[in-house]
Amino acid sequence: MRYRISSKALGLLIVLGLGALPGRPSVAQEPINMNAYQLTFEENFDSLDVSAWGEKSSRWIAHTPWNGDFGDARFTDPAPGFPFTTDQGILKIEARKEADGTWRSGLLSSVNPKGEGFSQQFGYFEARMKLPPGKGVWPAFWLIGLDRSKYTSEIDVLEYYGRAPYEFSMGFHIWRQSQGGQNTTGGNWKTVEDGILNSEYHTYGVDIQPDKTSFYLDRQFIWSFDTPKEFHMPFYPLVNLALGSGWPIDETPNPSVLLVDYIHVYKRKPTTADN
Repeated sequence: MRYRISSKALGLLIVLGLGALPGRPSVAQEPINMNAYQLTFEENFDSLDVSAWGEKSSRWIAHTPWNGDFGDARFTDPAPGFPFTTDQGILKIEARKEADGTWRSGLLSSVNPKGEGFSQQFGYFEARMKLPPGKGVWPAFWLIGLDRSKYTSEIDVLEYYGRAPYEFSMGFHIWRQSQGGQNTTGGNWKTVEDGILNSEYHTYGVDIQPDKTSFYLDRQFIWSFDTPKEFHMPFYPLVNLALGSGWPIDETPNPSVLLVDYIHVYKRKPTTADN
């Protein structure tokens, strides 16, 4: 099951040193050099190939593969016009409050419950998105390690809480508690100009390498940590518009919309004498 930690709780965890961070944050680095990478997964949302659980061998499914919903909106099977639509290469994920008061929204995962679909060990994972404004919205671009038999490895490339339009978080979790171990968690907050995440498209990326995992905003370095051994496996991308995370949704705009331009994944080119 996937859990979420509010900004206050995450800050407290870091302050108290619970779930120790594997390594220390790095000093300032250069922007990511995309010339050193080659594209391995390209989703430009010119159309959308999705089914509820992969029953049509679709590229995406509309739930977490382990059927673990979270937040205050129900992730919904795809239907004509909701919760997913595409227009001129832009995916729209819509959260909407129904007449009975139930909020519904959308999530995409590139792997189905059988473990089939796209995943990759190491490389750069990136999404270009415009985030919805308003209190209570909780969009995310995140990755899950393919093998969940002993623990669950999670990387949150972006988590955004609409109550604070001037910041977003990135982080990681290694969930071991369900197997009798101790969880590890860590994260970082990025402050930005108030409102630009809602008014403009930005890219959110993470580069997972055997020694270091690094986060980027618009391909500019933000934060990194030493890659734990639990990340030495394939990861797959998920993107969603959730609501809440412990924050009230009584003022959440109805509807709310997350816009996704693309999701791309790259791997490093082989090193040669000339490279």
